Amino acid sequence: MAEDLRIHAGPKEEQYRTLIPQIEAVLENEKDLIANLANICAALKEQFNWLWVGFYLVKKSSDQIDSELVLGPFQGPLACTRIRKGKGVCGTAWAQEKTIIVQDVEQFPGHIACSSRSKSEIVVPVIRNQIVVGVLDVDSESLSDFDETDQQYLEQIISIIPWT
Repeated sequence: MAEDLRIHAGPKEEQYRTLIPQIEAVLENEKDLIANLANICAALKEQFNWLWVGFYLVKKSSDQIDSELVLGPFQGPLACTRIRKGKGVCGTAWAQEKTIIVQDVEQFPGHIACSSRSKSEIVVPVIRNQIVVGVLDVDSESLSDFDETDQQYLEQIISIIPWT
């Protein structure tokens, strides 16, 4: 297991290329999903210094009829605890089963403002056996902080998580 994260300064793509093998090393011998998600959040937060990095997990709602996203491991300020399918950026990424990049959260219809400091956001659905089981949500204090490079590498990170 990697015991220390090596932070790489430079172009975004190089940062991801340096970070991914470190994440793989952390995940290599650990089977606990929550521990792995927590370490991925920490690694991403440390490397990129984003405002918020976290996972929401699909779980049955309290009425046991519908499912909802429930807050999982994260790094950053307090967050929304539960999100309905189709609501906000996270719920929309879940419903559409695709990554959503929002350059200005104020322009996203129905955006859920967990933090007024959030200016842009990317949400990557975690899909296993054709079912969304969670989402990775990343918020930045800067407008237009996310692009296709983030999408490509965050989707790659999601794909290596041993989700059982």
